[in-house]
Amino acid sequence: MKTIKYLIFLIAFLFLKDHHNLFAQDPLRFEAEIAHLDSLIYDFEPNKDIYVFTGSSSIRKWDSLSVYFPEYQIINNGFGGSQMSDLLYYVDILILKYAPDKVFIYEGDNDLAEEKEINEIMTTTRKLVEKLKKELSGIEIVFISAKPSLARWEYKNEYLVLNKALMDYCHNKSYLTYADVWDVMLDKNGEPIADLFVEDGLHLNEKGYDLWAKEIGKHLK
Repeated sequence: MKTIKYLIFLIAFLFLKDHHNLFAQDPLRFEAEIAHLDSLIYDFEPNKDIYVFTGSSSIRKWDSLSVYFPEYQIINNGFGGSQMSDLLYYVDILILKYAPDKVFIYEGDNDLAEEKEINEIMTTTRKLVEKLKKELSGIEIVFISAKPSLARWEYKNEYLVLNKALMDYCHNKSYLTYADVWDVMLDKNGEPIADLFVEDGLHLNEKGYDLWAKEIGKHLK
């Protein structure tokens, strides 16, 4: 009898755990934000390259993207709080719709904060790349490394493992590039430079984006 009760309890626990995880990661929580991004109209020159930036809030809050790179046709389709699985879910609207020549992706930060396994993140990353390559064979994909931050410094080791996995995945693939923003955001003691962040210690201020622009700008050319 005790065995039966234990099995019933275990099944119920696993069901509730999975249900909670599915709800917590439900991509439909971004429905309104995605609808807004989908409604935006861009008056671009037809024979000029289009670059899409997408990913979580570090991209969404980069309001001055087009100011940093005025010579390029840039779309900012960042959506705050997103994870790699959310980007995969909305890839048709956020990326494929525009048939960009190059896409810059910043995801993984929130995945690790939600304690997702590195293998799970990378499995989703590979699915995303496969879909992009299938639909847009000539696309170039730039993965921006997870950034160090004051607010999430406790996850330092996990971030380093994820960045290494992303870098290895991009290695020797002509259509993939790894853009490293980790090292340049550390001080001489190997800790996040405090004055690159706003008060929450997570998101970047203007000085932080100045630094990003220098690093990421190398991959626009």
